[in-house]
Amino acid sequence: MSIQVISFNCVLKNKAGQILSSTFNREVITSADGQETILSGLVEGLQNLQKGERRRICLSAEQAYGFYDPKKVVLFPRKKVAKDRILRFGENVVVPTKSGQARVYRVVEIYGDMVALDGNHPLAGQDLVFEIEAIEARAATPEEIMESKNIISTQNLH
Repeated sequence: MSIQVISFNCVLKNKAGQILSSTFNREVITSADGQETILSGLVEGLQNLQKGERRRICLSAEQAYGFYDPKKVVLFPRKKVAKDRILRFGENVVVPTKSGQARVYRVVEIYGDMVALDGNHPLAGQDLVFEIEAIEARAATPEEIMESKNIISTQNLH
């Protein structure tokens, strides 16, 4: 598997064909050996992409952001989440876990002094279709590969 640096347009759709997002991704490095990524199926689908090539990459919910887990919806005291600001439905908030690590949750309900927060990815439980158009594609340099591995290693320490 060759490691590439690619720039591509991506239209993300759900299984029914509804457009969820459209992005331009500049100079993305495809996975270096041994790296774990949340969208490993997408990384595999991007392998050996050629400039000008179009691909349709379909991922099941399990291959994408996983299945929706109701256990990831938790109640928190509102004052620990919001302090002195107003919370809004659908807003992302960062809350420290018991181990002290910061975790992103989405506000799904507000019950007086308590707030229900959802730790699932917003696309959890959905089969996804990535429509890719490669704008640029080239082999990654040894320096880019090493830099990518260093970034991943540093992220794993947190």
